[in-house]
Amino acid sequence: MENTNNQSWYLERVLFLIAGSFSLIGLLIANYFSHWGLVLNLLVGINMILFSLAGFCPMGWILTRLGVPKKCGSDR
Repeated sequence: MENTNNQSWYLERVLFLIAGSFSLIGLLIANYFSHWGLVLNLLVGINMILFSLAGFCPMGWILTRLGVPKKCGSDR
């Protein structure tokens, strides 16, 4: 297991935080308000599949433009 530094919020870590938060928010909306909240989970899943197959993540692109550093300072 990799030793993570809690002081460093690199791109991959922020992406996991956003995806997890959106999934939980979607479940809460579906549970308490409307089943249409599950659409948010669907969109998160589609985004994860898109990244796995094509290597492109829209949220990653946005966060990179906002200046969130990539892990280990790589420029990939």
